[in-house]
Amino acid sequence: MFYRLSGIYHTRYATARQLWPIPADRWQVYFLLLVGVAAPLIFSNFTLTSYLLPWLIFTAAALSLNLLMGVAGQLHFGFAAVMAIGAYTSIHLVRIGVPLEFALVGAGLMSALIGSVFGAAALRVKGLYLVMATLAMQYLVDWTIINVPAISGGAQATLQTPSTTFFFVPLRSDTARYYLALLWVLFVTLLILNIKRTSVGRALVAVRDKDYAAAVIGVNVVRFKLVAFFTSSFLGGVTGAVLAFCYYQAVTPEQFTFNVSVQLVAMVLVGGLGSVLGSYLGAGFVLLAPIALTNFAVYLNQMGWLNVSANLLSHIPLMIYGALIIGFLLLEPLGLGKIYDNVRKYLLVWPFRHSSM
Repeated sequence: MFYRLSGIYHTRYATARQLWPIPADRWQVYFLLLVGVAAPLIFSNFTLTSYLLPWLIFTAAALSLNLLMGVAGQLHFGFAAVMAIGAYTSIHLVRIGVPLEFALVGAGLMSALIGSVFGAAALRVKGLYLVMATLAMQYLVDWTIINVPAISGGAQATLQTPSTTFFFVPLRSDTARYYLALLWVLFVTLLILNIKRTSVGRALVAVRDKDYAAAVIGVNVVRFKLVAFFTSSFLGGVTGAVLAFCYYQAVTPEQFTFNVSVQLVAMVLVGGLGSVLGSYLGAGFVLLAPIALTNFAVYLNQMGWLNVSANLLSHIPLMIYGALIIGFLLLEPLGLGKIYDNVRKYLLVWPFRHSSM
């Protein structure tokens, strides 16, 4: 078996503190990275732009939100508004001649500034009260974008992304836009993985578990809650800009509504709070499962194996999708990432008796 701890000796702290100390884990990461880099050569252009590209971008959004909800334990139901701020800011900055590299940073800073203002509510309230504060942010940003023509051009206006380059590479082709999204999601992934191993990450976990106890042992709760909101909002703002330039190539107010915020929360919960791998799995499940179920239902209907009305046929995938979410949460409340971790731990010691989960 390739998944074995036998023969692996950690004689130095550096080897024990690696992100992936087990060789099998490293080989899986290398394989997935190779597939990601070679995806434009492996998959069709339709698969690349319709499935892989949005999956990567929304995975980055789920990772950004997971830093706040999973690591720091702060609820946020207005993350689509954070992404909207980043998307509109980046477009306006590029329009006035700012290079895209700096426009992405500006988009992140604007989102972080506004997100931290609303996140300051976390200093006084928590739980459902914090949810209401973030909902207020969602609706206030939606109203502002729709009713201020200088930002969006009007309620029904579509703001086109201008032609630009990223490190002297024109973002004209689907391949160039895909590689920008891949580069960003890899950066966010490595950032979250390393934050969890630092003193800042441990302080955020302490605040998540019990903020009063964290304050007793010397953790500055106010500071680290604001750090969590600032960092998560910054990453979300840049992700919104990447979504605008790499996938939509035009933004409208309808692209960042409350429904998108609910989808992002679902990605985090289904994938697993605090799990980096779970963010990938959760984003893929929420985005791709409805499409796969719809295509499968249509195929069964065309083959004559599912003779139902067109109205019922359109709702069957949604019913199965909801049942799958409930089933996953009942089977493993910690999400899809935990299911993978259970299988991995089983293989580490199989076939011995103490390998049962």
